[in-house]
Amino acid sequence: MVRLKDIAARAGVSVMTVSKALREAADISAATRARVQQIAREMGYVPDAAARGLRSRTTRLLGVVISSLTNPIYARILLAIEERAHEVGYDVIFAHSLNQPEREERCIHRLLERRVDGLFISPVYRFEDHASAYDQVRQRRTPAVLIGHRAPFCSDFVAVETDDEAGAFEMTNHLIALGHRRIAFLTGRPGAPWSQERLAGYRRAHQHAGLEVDDRLVFTGGSTIEEGERAAAQLLEEHPDTTAVQAVNDLIAVGAGRHLLAHGVRIPEDVSLAGFGNILTAENFRVPLTTVRQPKYRLGQVAMDLMMALLRGEHVESQRLPAQIIQRASTAAPGQGLPPR
Repeated sequence: MVRLKDIAARAGVSVMTVSKALREAADISAATRARVQQIAREMGYVPDAAARGLRSRTTRLLGVVISSLTNPIYARILLAIEERAHEVGYDVIFAHSLNQPEREERCIHRLLERRVDGLFISPVYRFEDHASAYDQVRQRRTPAVLIGHRAPFCSDFVAVETDDEAGAFEMTNHLIALGHRRIAFLTGRPGAPWSQERLAGYRRAHQHAGLEVDDRLVFTGGSTIEEGERAAAQLLEEHPDTTAVQAVNDLIAVGAGRHLLAHGVRIPEDVSLAGFGNILTAENFRVPLTTVRQPKYRLGQVAMDLMMALLRGEHVESQRLPAQIIQRASTAAPGQGLPPR
């Protein structure tokens, strides 16, 4: 293992000078700094991050807890966070909650044990008013940014989120403008604020157009393709007079679309179909999916901006970013509707 005194001996300077050069202290000449750093590289010197952390009381580590990297919503968010973290000298540790509250608690606890300088958390939503892991974050005063909506157990944390209610409102307006009056809605997980907001947008658009909301057209979805297939199966079984289906996210929409197409329902000739999220699968579905574009990369950038401000001890406010409708081939004027049972 190469030590500072080894570099000092080769460079013909003191150990203190080597230390200053490697941490780029201001009270050392640029020429000396560059020469010492070059020698350190040639000798294969690797700084001891743990020892450096003990001296500085920081680890230059940021923790991220999300449901799973298999959820395509997170790919560009995490890319933006990691790119910016790399630029400013931080490393990122990822952990998966798998949407399980107990696993999320363990993930947060382990990251706190690693003494991360800050935490990004996509919350696992529950109905309780508090969660012990979030209490630990508060007690340690670890800077934390939520990726997604706040709930009672995390209402005091700063968050970056999409304006989901407005996005769903615009999507329902789009379908109403096409002439649809019987629009089924496939919801998300119970208790998830993003699901509640999107359903609220759907309801508000109906009210705005002077239409009544028929609760028989609201079906429990979830968040996965498989859950979307099950919701579509229930939709076909109960067979309301439906000419359009609006799903709470793209995965639910894709699952519903697969099931409808497999049962002879044409999209959009018989039924229009819309999602939310604009994941890559949406554009490449058998019938390219009309959806709401979430600014995923921008969400990651803003999350990192908030984190850096928190690390500097600044006061910050939560940020809510606008969404945008992307119209593709899956929506059109009302067709024949669902086939008879």
